[in-house]
Amino acid sequence: MTTDAYLADCRARLAFDLLSNTWNAVVIWVLRDGPARPGELRERIGGISPKVLTETLRRLEFNGLVERHAYAESPPRVEYELTALGRTLLGPIEAFGAWAFEHGDEVMAAQDRNGA
Repeated sequence: MTTDAYLADCRARLAFDLLSNTWNAVVIWVLRDGPARPGELRERIGGISPKVLTETLRRLEFNGLVERHAYAESPPRVEYELTALGRTLLGPIEAFGAWAFEHGDEVMAAQDRNGA
């Protein structure tokens, strides 16, 4: 492994890639209170389609951040919850949120000045 921040196998790049997808951080944050069914997640999040939620949950599961639990009931029930690894991202996500709360007006003002 190398410490060059621009190489594909850099650990920092891996971490930023995990959080660069808007929905990854949102789903992780919503799951902080415990397991939830997909319908519950959609209600809490708002504005996410079932397809995008499914893709996000699969991506988070692939990366070891979320676990899927299927229950053999009638009707079938599925829940998702954070893994121990997923919980380690709650602090960084909270820090990004705090930064956005503190500096969001400045960023939006800059966007307005630049015609965004």
